[in-house]
Amino acid sequence: MMDSNLVRATGQEPSGPRHQEARKKSFVRAFSKNAPGWLFVTPWIVGLLLFYLYPLVSSIYLSFTSYSILKAGQFVGLQNYQSLMQDKVFWSSIYNTVYYALVFVPLSIVLSIWLALLLNTRVKGIAIYRTVFYLPTLVPLVAKAVLWMWLLNPQAGLVNQLLSRLGIDGPPWLGNEAWAKPTLVMISLWAVGQTVVIFLAGLQGISQEYYDAASVDGARWYQKFGLVTLPLLTPVIFYNLVMGIISSIQVFSLPYTLTGGSGSPAGSMMFYVMYLYQNAFLYLKMGYASAMAWILFIVIALLTVVIFISSKKWVHYQGD
Repeated sequence: MMDSNLVRATGQEPSGPRHQEARKKSFVRAFSKNAPGWLFVTPWIVGLLLFYLYPLVSSIYLSFTSYSILKAGQFVGLQNYQSLMQDKVFWSSIYNTVYYALVFVPLSIVLSIWLALLLNTRVKGIAIYRTVFYLPTLVPLVAKAVLWMWLLNPQAGLVNQLLSRLGIDGPPWLGNEAWAKPTLVMISLWAVGQTVVIFLAGLQGISQEYYDAASVDGARWYQKFGLVTLPLLTPVIFYNLVMGIISSIQVFSLPYTLTGGSGSPAGSMMFYVMYLYQNAFLYLKMGYASAMAWILFIVIALLTVVIFISSKKWVHYQGD
């Protein structure tokens, strides 16, 4: 009691051998009590330190070196970053990535909301419809790429054959610089089932009381959507916006498989992470690739912060 009164009065922990010994015994007792918990989380902590924290810290240093996998590099300061500013493929990959993110993210959100609204209706067999729209998300990315390469083949593809029966000459899809990125967006939109499910859960979380109150006021369906559904769906839109931007900026597997890693035609499918991967594991320029990775990390962090700050003005929660 005297010790606690002393701490409150002085704001300082008591010192001295007796108090140090008491704190040590208290720490040992607490550690022994929680030992099973520490034992279970130790593999995760070791994995986090070994496979996440160590590579993360190492890549900071490597971005300032000429390190490659085959030989130890030298400290080169900001040379990697300066070289990136003069690298045409680097800027081309940024353009392709920004184009993809700006087109894909808004379209995926709008399409997902529309599908979620349809799947939220009470019609017979609705569970089957929900399953059908979710199934494409279960297809592995490589299998998805192979499937669409066959469907969109300019000569023997099923899509162009169907278009020819309608008297329409199908485009070269992935074989043309102007069509390649829109085609990639279309393929990506085919698998928005996971986003649809999240929006569907958001719709079902909106209290019926809001719609009942709107009906009493004489609101029509589009007024209910604009004044009730959409505002109360903004927390889900916010989540999908953040996740959509992060995933679209890091798009890799699908365009890499579709183009065999070449980014053809004419580099129109060379995305940022693809070029980073090429520098790291094809050209073995680990320092250069580390610099690219840190630029990517900073851009994603800044965009996420901006979205979080802006969310205070447009995200509304039930009960606000």
